[in-house]
Amino acid sequence: MPDYKVYYFNVKALGEPLRFLLSYGNLPFDDVRITREEWPALKPTMPMGQMPVLEVDGKKVHQSVAMSRYLAKQVGLAGADDWENLMIDTVVDTVNDFRLKIAVVSYEPDDDIKEKKLVTLNNEVIPFYLEKLDDIARENGGHLANSKLSWADVYFTAILDYLNYMTKTDLVANHPNLAKVVDNVTSIESIRNWIDKRPKTEI
Repeated sequence: MPDYKVYYFNVKALGEPLRFLLSYGNLPFDDVRITREEWPALKPTMPMGQMPVLEVDGKKVHQSVAMSRYLAKQVGLAGADDWENLMIDTVVDTVNDFRLKIAVVSYEPDDDIKEKKLVTLNNEVIPFYLEKLDDIARENGGHLANSKLSWADVYFTAILDYLNYMTKTDLVANHPNLAKVVDNVTSIESIRNWIDKRPKTEI
């Protein structure tokens, strides 16, 4: 069995999909949580100087979606064929588009500009994406692709706390089909065990 390490800060955010996928497959991994004080010295040792980073048998790789896709193949959560993989990829990329549109507002340093951007985000962007994603979940019986559990479900569920933190809301509260996606993932025993034992962090 490969030796896995996940390097990230002491937050869930973009590192959590990796932790969820490894936990789903019952693959042991070192959950290496870097402090802000440690990061400047470690940054030059990381590919592209960023995290999260996945280390597999001593080889470090970056890019959170690519790493998640790789782990999904290892744990049996990829598609059965190219079309199924396309369906998964389109949803994951859509979720990431949604995340980036939220983040650009959440991390806006100018309060006046942020306030204006929040109006569009809350009144247009968030409702649009949630409606579309909820429709996808409804059409796929509580999953985000191919009417069965895939890493798209795991990815969305794993970063949801981060999205909720940035928007200061519960994004799936009024979207029962997306809530079902989350329930389907968090009810898996191996993932539930990870959630119960992981460090408690706000994001």
